[in-house]
Amino acid sequence: MWRAIASNALTLLVVLLVGVAVAVAWGRNAYVAPGPSAAAQCIEIPQGAKLDAVSKQLGAQGAISSPYILRTGADYAGKAGQLKYGSYLVPPHASMAEIVDTITAGGPSTCGTEVIFRVGVRENAVVLRDLNPASGRYEDRVKYDPAKEQAPEAIVQAEAKPGARLRVAVAEGTTVWQVVEGLKLAGFLDGATGPLPPEGALAPDTYEVNRGGNRRELIDRMRAAQQAILTRAWEARPFGLPYKTPEEALTMASIVEKETGVPDERRTVAAVFVNRMREGMRLQTDPTVIYGVTGGKEVLDRGLRRSELNRKTPYNTYQIDGLPPTPIANPGRAAIEAALAPDESPYLYFVADGSGGHAFARTLAEHEANVARWREIERAQGADTESPVQTD
Repeated sequence: MWRAIASNALTLLVVLLVGVAVAVAWGRNAYVAPGPSAAAQCIEIPQGAKLDAVSKQLGAQGAISSPYILRTGADYAGKAGQLKYGSYLVPPHASMAEIVDTITAGGPSTCGTEVIFRVGVRENAVVLRDLNPASGRYEDRVKYDPAKEQAPEAIVQAEAKPGARLRVAVAEGTTVWQVVEGLKLAGFLDGATGPLPPEGALAPDTYEVNRGGNRRELIDRMRAAQQAILTRAWEARPFGLPYKTPEEALTMASIVEKETGVPDERRTVAAVFVNRMREGMRLQTDPTVIYGVTGGKEVLDRGLRRSELNRKTPYNTYQIDGLPPTPIANPGRAAIEAALAPDESPYLYFVADGSGGHAFARTLAEHEANVARWREIERAQGADTESPVQTD
């Protein structure tokens, strides 16, 4: 009888152990499996929140299938007590493991309402954006020009919200003067901007900031980022480029940035100017002349005058050999990489083609034919065809 009891007990123990193993394996698989939410979700973690409450919140939102499995998995991973307060964007079908990693990693808020200060070539704007859960993307809700208007109440409230996501976005092709003057209008920043950095020294990008963040420190971040980008591209450059220093390459990148907004054209445009330098030709690019006229402090909303093209200045590449003395704008990463890794092409000329891009040519005769076609397009559009042709 005792043998039968012992045998049954052993069988029951084996069954229980197998059951536990199956349950553990099932729970582990559930913890790393894709989650049930088909849409991106914003998860708010209050300061001082406990994992028990957060897991129930996630379950109620439909972001996870089991609050218990999430708590167990987080505890097993040693992350149950590492919650970081803030707003977090959870992508569609995120697993519980991915969610735990997100809400314990911390960092800037990644969802909910955000305020972004955009520094542009033509204008600056402060934008209030909200996350669209259906698309998982931000959409502009309120926008205003800080140089002309008072901040709408919705933006004032959003800026003041604890943990609000605040960002500064600098567009490619802005000048240093435009960036610095723009930052002076960013109400959620503090402190003086300090001396004007060298032209081209600020990396166009989007920067996370805190309310009351120091303007000069942000400018220093932009300078460090641009230097890092330039250094990497310079070190990876091919042999034989006509630049003596990284600063000359940065100047070329700024010209490429101002000449084309078409990503696929950047390396070809860079090749045109590199080919001209190798041939001993002048660069003859309008954006440098414009910089000499404006000093980078305004947009020239007219064609260049013949007198401006004929006037010899350090930035008039119709009148001087080689590169101008400094960059003419802040080039982005893609323009820097194009200047330091241009296409291998035979082109020496280009002109607008009416599509937003350019027609490239190897010879002056081909270029003149492209210019004639562009003039026809201008006439059809009612443009003033007496103004100088853009970049030849």
